[in-house]
Amino acid sequence: MQYHKNILETIGNTPLVEINSIAREIPALVLAKLETFNPGNSIKDRMALKMIEDAEKQGKLKPGYTIIEGTSGNTGMGLALAAVIKGYKCIFTTTDKQSKEKFDALRAFGAEVIVCPTNVEPEDPRSYYSVSTRLEAETPRSWKANQYDNLSNSEAHYRQTGPEIWKQTEGKITHFICGVGTGGTICGVGKFLKEMNKNIQILGIDTYGSVFKKYKETGIFDKKEIYPYITEGIGEDFLPKNVDFKVIDHFEKVTDKDAAVMTRRIVREEAIFAGNSSGAVMAGLLQMKNRFKKDDVVVVIFHDHGTRYLGKMFNDDWMRDRGFLTEEKITAIKLIERHRNKPLVTVKESDTIHEAVSKMRKYNISQMPVTGGTEDSFTGSLNDTELFMKLLENPKLRDEKVMQVVQAPFPFVSPEAAVEEVSQLITPDNHAVLVKDALGETHIITRQDIVEALC
Repeated sequence: MQYHKNILETIGNTPLVEINSIAREIPALVLAKLETFNPGNSIKDRMALKMIEDAEKQGKLKPGYTIIEGTSGNTGMGLALAAVIKGYKCIFTTTDKQSKEKFDALRAFGAEVIVCPTNVEPEDPRSYYSVSTRLEAETPRSWKANQYDNLSNSEAHYRQTGPEIWKQTEGKITHFICGVGTGGTICGVGKFLKEMNKNIQILGIDTYGSVFKKYKETGIFDKKEIYPYITEGIGEDFLPKNVDFKVIDHFEKVTDKDAAVMTRRIVREEAIFAGNSSGAVMAGLLQMKNRFKKDDVVVVIFHDHGTRYLGKMFNDDWMRDRGFLTEEKITAIKLIERHRNKPLVTVKESDTIHEAVSKMRKYNISQMPVTGGTEDSFTGSLNDTELFMKLLENPKLRDEKVMQVVQAPFPFVSPEAAVEEVSQLITPDNHAVLVKDALGETHIITRQDIVEALC
């Protein structure tokens, strides 16, 4: 039988998946390492377990102890997973900018969660760093994981994540891109990869409001760079010990809006439900596209799962309130989304009126294009109101040909025609318009399609 003794044995060996749609502008092969496949749905499971195991070996963490940590959510989840299996209690401090889903997930594992203000200095007694330090001092038999300065963090990725990527790419990786928060992932992986091939580029994603990029480029810790930002899990207002600036070749800053918008694109274009930091990484990748050439192999980290952000980046109201959601222009081609995969129902001039009415009833439609000799030769149209009025006047028409009662053909519109232009063409005398998609297939747009799009 093949099985694991507990959930912790499933950590690691996450897959690499090619990014197709979003990376079409990039000449290189772009592969995402899907850390969402870890049991806690994030890359932090790796280092959380490593920190706990090292603390146990060093005698710092013993049975009956309480694990205390300041976390944006994912490290807490990794620690909570291990704590359940190993029998520890957990108290986590976090900031009020993190998504509610993260708090709820931690509490589901039995952890106590204390929410602290975001917009304070790290040294402020109210910050989640300071509160976690105070709790460790006040709580008997406790241990603070301290992911920022605990080098077991980067060691976990040096020993596990880096070798996995090297093996999965058969040593062909040329660039590694990762969001930088604690620095553990990028520096652990980066150290290993550079030992294997010193020419591999290690590219860090930073955010506006964080100090990393300027410090790397100038050696100056500029407090003027620090201000509140929305992007989760990336950037800091201090320098964690796990951030080894010698390993990182370049930092690319990404705006909150670009990260949030890209987070939504990943799931819609790649069918990968990844989180906010993954959006920042992909936005940074596109910003750096001139760095890559045809034969390059670029590996990006997708840090955590999209379910952590259902109330934020995947919530239209939240996005709209922050000016991140640009209302898409409604065009003719978007009006057909509801029935794009359904074939256009038509009737021939040579069919009987009885056959036309039967089709309208069968498909529950009120208008229909009329074709001539070929299926794409649209010579006229029918609508139920006019047709039924004529049948009431002369019931014998049912056996006549459609050509006897045909009306003017529906006009064609451009796929990019605005909804306002389309709506002006639909009048009491013209009940629909036609549009061709990219494959050359014809679709009908009715008043109902417009109403549904606008409502």
